[in-house]
Amino acid sequence: MTEIDIHADGVEMVKSLCYFCHANCGVLAYVKDGDVIKIEGDPDYSNHGGLCCRGTSALLHVNHPARINHALKRVGEKGEGKWEQIPYDQAIQEVAEKLNQIKAESGAEAVATAGGTTRTDDWARRRFLNQFGSPNGFHNALLCWIPTFMAETCVAGWSPFETDLGGAKCLILWGMNPGASTLGGMDGYTDLQKAGLKIIVVDPRYSETASKADLWVPLRPGSDAALALAMLHTIIYEGMYDFNFVNEWCDGFDELREHVKDYTPEWAAPITWLKPEQIREVARMYAMNRPGCIQWGCTWDQIGRASTTGSHAIALIRAVCGNLDVPGGDGMPGPSLGFLTDEEMEANECLPEEQKAKQIGSNKFKLTSWPGYQLISDNAKRTWGKTLPTEWFCEAHGPSVFKAIITGDPYPVRALIVNATNPVNSYGDAKMTLQALKQCEFLVTVDYWMTPAALFSDYVFPAAGALERPTIVTHYGATDSFMGGRRAIQPKYDRHTDMTFWRKLGLACGQDPEMWPWETEEEAYYHILKPLGLSISCYNDFVDYYRMYYPPLHQNKFITNGGFWTPSGKVECNSSILRQLGYSGMPTYIGCIENEIDTPEIAEEYPIVLTTGGGFMPYHHSEHFQMEGIRFLYPDPYFSINPELAEKLKIEYGDWCWIETRRGRIKMRANVEPEVHPNVVFAPRGWWFPERDGSADLDNPFGCLESNVNVLTSVDDWDCDPMGGSWANRGLMCKVYKCGEFDKEYKPSDTQFSIPGSSKEPGVTVMPSDQHLAREPIPFEVPQPPEEVPEGYEWVWQSGNLYTKDTHFRLDESGWLINPRTKGYHDAYTGWRYDAANECLVDDETGKMYTMDREEIPFVAGIRCYPGSEAAPYEVPEQLTWDVAKGHAVLGDLAFVYDPNSGWLIDPETGAFHDAYYGYTYDAERACLVDEASGRCFDMGYNELVAEEPEPASEEAAPEGAAAAEEGE
Repeated sequence: MTEIDIHADGVEMVKSLCYFCHANCGVLAYVKDGDVIKIEGDPDYSNHGGLCCRGTSALLHVNHPARINHALKRVGEKGEGKWEQIPYDQAIQEVAEKLNQIKAESGAEAVATAGGTTRTDDWARRRFLNQFGSPNGFHNALLCWIPTFMAETCVAGWSPFETDLGGAKCLILWGMNPGASTLGGMDGYTDLQKAGLKIIVVDPRYSETASKADLWVPLRPGSDAALALAMLHTIIYEGMYDFNFVNEWCDGFDELREHVKDYTPEWAAPITWLKPEQIREVARMYAMNRPGCIQWGCTWDQIGRASTTGSHAIALIRAVCGNLDVPGGDGMPGPSLGFLTDEEMEANECLPEEQKAKQIGSNKFKLTSWPGYQLISDNAKRTWGKTLPTEWFCEAHGPSVFKAIITGDPYPVRALIVNATNPVNSYGDAKMTLQALKQCEFLVTVDYWMTPAALFSDYVFPAAGALERPTIVTHYGATDSFMGGRRAIQPKYDRHTDMTFWRKLGLACGQDPEMWPWETEEEAYYHILKPLGLSISCYNDFVDYYRMYYPPLHQNKFITNGGFWTPSGKVECNSSILRQLGYSGMPTYIGCIENEIDTPEIAEEYPIVLTTGGGFMPYHHSEHFQMEGIRFLYPDPYFSINPELAEKLKIEYGDWCWIETRRGRIKMRANVEPEVHPNVVFAPRGWWFPERDGSADLDNPFGCLESNVNVLTSVDDWDCDPMGGSWANRGLMCKVYKCGEFDKEYKPSDTQFSIPGSSKEPGVTVMPSDQHLAREPIPFEVPQPPEEVPEGYEWVWQSGNLYTKDTHFRLDESGWLINPRTKGYHDAYTGWRYDAANECLVDDETGKMYTMDREEIPFVAGIRCYPGSEAAPYEVPEQLTWDVAKGHAVLGDLAFVYDPNSGWLIDPETGAFHDAYYGYTYDAERACLVDEASGRCFDMGYNELVAEEPEPASEEAAPEGAAAAEEGE
């Protein structure tokens, strides 16, 4: 191996960020002659200089021979793999023409986009969609945090996702395994544990992290909601909640106490496979070691119909224990009030209301689509002054969009742009998803690699990689901190970043260029950061000199704010927003989609519990399977099975086995070890075989189905969470058996899709609109205002307050409007801000100032004047007189304005300063006073200065204007 000299001439070190998982670790890239020659971890970043095998593969990634480097246009049949390489801008123009045609024929909603984990910002996609007029953008965010965030926000006004571990006495790691997934995380947990932090791990697997826990809680996969409800019951009925916090800051606690009365540990024990005392132990350890933290894990959002019930119950556990927004608890940062948020970059005002109403899935899964987002967003604007981005937090229901492509229900979706996702591997019911990609009339993919989606596309665009793009981290626009990394090199070949793709496509579709003023991410990111007022002139300056921005840590904000950021101002134990959406305001138990208690007939045929969806090193989702060195570390798909069950099924380590649910079957190899319960198997997500010829088997291109756990999962409406739309990855019922001599290959019959997914008949047997939800909506009638609401205002029934419709300012009892961001007062008639220092109103849009009677205040030379006022509002020096008509003090008949703040006279025409006694001009260059009538100079004490005899000077050296001055003499 050749040693790289990073100190050689011409080598530049660039501070970058890794793009291969959500940690976005700091990277130092060494660049020479426009290429990266070496990378290493940044010791001054959160990863402390470390990089995992994904991060260290960045150099291999940027130059990998399988990367897509140029725009490709399909010239053969779909899936045939025949392409024509064309210029990027030509491809953009041709795609734009087709999208505009579809919009003209079928409406903008007939165009949808599917996204994956872009991991940083994705506002450009939504900015494009909003201007285009389509509400149908989506990611697989419903499996990752978003439903939990929305449920927690309904409870307390923002998701409390920032753990203050340094001051915590207890930590619950619920459904997460930082010992194998988060670089730089586990050592921090371990150090805190040594210092006294108690760690509880809730996980069906005896994971790396569980092995180090003070308490491991091995619940049945998919039973998280039952555990959370039983813990909540225990905390309340054993009197372990924070009495003071509940009494002062919680609303509806008595209702909650009655609601959870029957959710005892004895009730939950058979559901969770835990003993009642185990449930009491975890509840007691958390509640009696305050302050404490609960760290979110993806599990909460992957249980299907029970997902949001579980996260709702967990949010209330945290709340009644008083662990919200306090030192040592879970912090609620709120949106950034300093830099621009993602939402402010999305141009959501461009999407008409009638188009919002067409968002697919919004009539069913309301919490994470426009109905729920609108209520939560409006409330955030009233309480925080800013809100969440629509990207991720307000999306079409991805599986329902795929069904619409196939069925035309609720209307035809004719075009799909796939950006930064491998849908067959990342969305539920992989067979149905693959059928949608095959059947889509116009499919466009932006990616690094040739994926199944790309294979069936009409156009494929190359994406810039980790080292070819600048990166920012704002946690999906949901926090007030900002971290950044530079692009190490310009994109190679004809690769482009996501923002460039959406910007070019928007302009080609005819969108207003003024709505796309930034040509590069660096320009856009500088625009985002500029309000902070940092000493930078560009985005790269921020990375070089700051790298990250964290505002001062403010805890107990709910005290200084006068309440929480909910409609009622309290922690809502009986959520008013959820009730308004037609859901129960308190978490009400519902089981996972298949289990021994609720569906014994299914359990009889499929007796083993399957949990899926978990990530595993060295891959992230379905990425890095093309990387030979990484693939060497984990060449085949392995599922975990307990030795007791393996012996019963005559399975040995390494055996290829079938895992089968009602929806299909896949092949994996057996990893026999006691990390799971004897009646549980764990199968990791993401498997495909990109080394294969995708066109050779269009029923199973790149082997994308045969070891893909999403073949086993369900996206049928009745299996999805009725609030947030999450589909079921955990707690499924399956059977496992060895591949036989004559049953070891994936057959065409294994690839047949069906809607519903569990139907025995292939194809569509129940239309999506005919599928019911696991829970029917609960009728709710919004209370009416007691009196007529003034025009321009809206009445919030939870608090009885009036808010302006445009600015969301609250009408105070004093008659003033209150700005939620600044807590400042604004005039209720004009919205102008009250300036207490100047005792006037200010129109911040124009900068004009007005009297309290709303009459414009005149300014001359920047000095406020009071025309018509008989007396001066300030002390006038004795040598000056007050001019009633002009409204300012004057010196004789000079046309100068007296400035009471500086004590100088100002010339309104030139802006020059003049002495207030004699009217002499102040010469800043010579720091003296000049009598322009005589030319004499005086010091500041009015002592005349004697001019020195000037040195003779040549004509060329004479200062500019000297000849004119001489003529004037």
